[in-house]
Amino acid sequence: MPVTARAAILEQTGHATPYADSQPLKIREVTLDDPGAGEVRVRIKAAGLCHSDLSVINGDRPRPLPMALGHEAAGIVEAVGPDIDDLTVGDHVVMVFMPSCGHCGPCAEGRPALCEAGAAANLEGRLLSGRRAFVCEDGPQLNHHLGCSAFATHAVVSRRSLVKIDKDLSFEHAALFGCAVLTGVGAVVNTAQLRAGQSAVVIGLGGVGLAAVLGALAAGASPVVAVDLNPDKLALAATLGAVHTVNAADPDAVDQVRALTRGGADFAFEMAGSARALDAAWKMTRRGGTTVTAGLPPPDAVLAVNIVSLVAEERTLKGAYIGTCVPSRDIPRFIGLFKDGRLPVDRLMSGTLTLDQINGAFDALADGMAVRQIVHL
Repeated sequence: MPVTARAAILEQTGHATPYADSQPLKIREVTLDDPGAGEVRVRIKAAGLCHSDLSVINGDRPRPLPMALGHEAAGIVEAVGPDIDDLTVGDHVVMVFMPSCGHCGPCAEGRPALCEAGAAANLEGRLLSGRRAFVCEDGPQLNHHLGCSAFATHAVVSRRSLVKIDKDLSFEHAALFGCAVLTGVGAVVNTAQLRAGQSAVVIGLGGVGLAAVLGALAAGASPVVAVDLNPDKLALAATLGAVHTVNAADPDAVDQVRALTRGGADFAFEMAGSARALDAAWKMTRRGGTTVTAGLPPPDAVLAVNIVSLVAEERTLKGAYIGTCVPSRDIPRFIGLFKDGRLPVDRLMSGTLTLDQINGAFDALADGMAVRQIVHL
């Protein structure tokens, strides 16, 4: 039977800040169809606020509207489609914002983060099956956000958007593994394949950036340098274990990092979603080193690279989407590190809120005052 859910709906972009006043997200009741073939209905228990959500609200990342927003979450399986035999009602799951079809070229190569069918579905605001599960008798068709639409009490998603987890992990901690941890830690251990003793600098200390700091520390990087504009985030990075912190506003920030890493870092990770930050990361990377970017700036942002240095210094510039992860492999692995105390992602949490408080919470995110806020649903 179809169910009624409360969801945060974005009908248009361009709202003035503060969002607590302009209310870009409208909390509405929506109807969800039963899960079809290859689909699951999840009772969402916790969802994290991410800059990828904010970039849809402010128009930096164009998406089809209206859209039920949210993509980082954990919950309980409430119903399964007729062909699902590896999940049962009551299972705990983490949502993954890139479903993988399992048979396109990238999937066949073991690179599900680059799934062609999943990317097309996400861009069009639909599920991997091709349909939209919202029942809309009046008004325009409601779109899914990255196959998840997680700022809601319930969601119908592709089975390929879910990873089953143990029931002993709290939902608010589990939600972090669907995006912040998967992207940040994955960029370090999968994309960069950083080895113990190599140096790392992380630029942009949001949830993903601080997760990258934790990933670098867990991998044995030395030293780890954290860079941001916000003194509070720099202080948090230091408490997490970053040996050095540098304020990005300092005119000599690049020179500071190069001095601290003896000529430049082996790996520089740009997590701010800014072309200027990526340019700084490139300049902070040593000869023969690798610059990794997982930030998502506006689509028209470009980077000018000195081609001679790319060649003569054997430099590498790499993108990392979802941390080059295989979610079914990496989420359990990263959760294991968390349980062992080697990946304290719980320290990234800035606070909790209700769905009705979500607009004001995006003000805190936009102002750089929060790392990861969790909506309890």
